[in-house]
This record gives sequence, structure tokens and C-alpha cells, in this order.
Amino acid sequence: MFSFFKQNPIKKLDKAYEAKLEQAMLAQRNGDIKSYAMITAEAENIREQILALENTNNS
Repeated sequence: MFSFFKQNPIKKLDKAYEAKLEQAMLAQRNGDIKSYAMITAEAENIREQILALENTNNS
């Protein structure tokens, strides 16, 4: 009945993904390639979660 009050988990994950990409960009600009690689890997894990949720919702 009140499903419009439920937050969309994809939006939350999308914000986290964008934040991780920005952190990675800043690390790369500062020359910290090791941190850049680790943060990018975390961002890719979040992206995989987003794709899995989208596939679940579309099925």
C-alpha cells in the first residue's frame, strides 16, 4: 500500500558507485595508483551489484 515510501536500492548503490569513481579519480590525480586500483575495484563490485538488481527487477 505504501510502497512509494520504500527507497530504491539501485539509487543508493548508484550514488555509492559515483562516489567511488570520484574518489578513484582524485587518487589517480594525486599519483596514488595503488589506491586508485583498489577504489576502482570496489566501484566495479558496486556496479556488479547494480546490474544484478536491475536484472532481477527486469525478470
